Amino acid sequence: MAGAVRRHRRGRAFGGSGPGGRQNCGQGCGQGSGVRAGRPGEERDPMTGSGPGPSPGDASAGGPWTYPGSEPGGPGHSGAYGATGWNPQPPRGPQPTHGPQPTHGPQPTHGPQSAPGPQGLSGPGRAERRRAAKGRGRQRSRSAPPPAAPSRDPGAPGRPLTRVEARRAAKAAKDSPAVIASRALGELFITFGVLMLLFVTYQLWWTNVRAGQEVDRETDKIQEAWAKGREPGTFEPGQGFAIMHIPKLDVVVPVAASIDKEKVLDRGMVGHYSEGKLKTALPSDKPGNFAVAGHRNTHGEPFRYINRLKPGDPIVVETQNAYYTYEMASILPQTSPSNVQVIGPVPPGSGFTGPGRYITLTTCTPEFTSTYRMIVWGKMVEERPRSKGRPDALVG
Repeated sequence: MAGAVRRHRRGRAFGGSGPGGRQNCGQGCGQGSGVRAGRPGEERDPMTGSGPGPSPGDASAGGPWTYPGSEPGGPGHSGAYGATGWNPQPPRGPQPTHGPQPTHGPQPTHGPQSAPGPQGLSGPGRAERRRAAKGRGRQRSRSAPPPAAPSRDPGAPGRPLTRVEARRAAKAAKDSPAVIASRALGELFITFGVLMLLFVTYQLWWTNVRAGQEVDRETDKIQEAWAKGREPGTFEPGQGFAIMHIPKLDVVVPVAASIDKEKVLDRGMVGHYSEGKLKTALPSDKPGNFAVAGHRNTHGEPFRYINRLKPGDPIVVETQNAYYTYEMASILPQTSPSNVQVIGPVPPGSGFTGPGRYITLTTCTPEFTSTYRMIVWGKMVEERPRSKGRPDALVG
């Protein structure tokens, strides 16, 4: 069978195919480029097969034939054409070639090809094609670069983690107790800072807003009571009875009985020392020291800038019946909260030498603390009935 396949392949290569899958060897050799090794003295044209002697297609002539490139000394296959067909002979060993052999183009076929006969020639067999494919695959594998070795790095992308590596990664991802503690401490500090910020905002801004609203309402309430002609009597703690004006500081604030923090001072008003051992005179008393207290910071802070007053600056107290004008006389920048003598009838350190009609302003110092007290004293210079109108200190 293998001989038939080889004969079929040789026949198709040089003469095309005829009925039964093969062609007359004489026709193939005559149309191809083969020559016949003829008798001595006979020569034929290797391209046309012309010349003396039998025709290339004469199968009865017998004798050896040579395919293109297989003449004596060539690398091709030689054989003899006998009564049973073409009898191939093994090649005689590698021989040098003499350049490419001319061809006459593709040979026409004569109808559909049929399976090769026992004496026909065919192309490479299936086994040969497989071996050739395997050879080409080996060559490609040799020429291709070797595949990269898999990475041993657990963090390499695309590489699945082993169970041990996954456990280690999960353990490393967990926070240590120190990290958890520091994080909790940091969150605590942040929360404390936010609360402090809110508290400062409340103290410095919101308390002033609320105190301003309280001052406006209390001022209107006092003026309405004056308009109705109610006679002043004994004032209850927290009840407003006068309005204080400090023109230089642009302060207009109601004065209420008592120095209670919640009822008076935190509502933005000025409190009169009117209770217990600290009770002092009213502006209408002759003589007497009218002593009041007020916040320096937060809650309306009416006395924040009394340290800016200079001797001679007016301080006016408006009541239901009159305006009482005082002039600033002296200041005590700092004293103990327990020093109650500063609100006495004749305060020591004020510069006053005898009884008179005085005013005393007290507040906390330094700012935003209540460690000490600041004292400002003044002396009455005018009592003006309301019927005569506002005093010059308020008109100007």
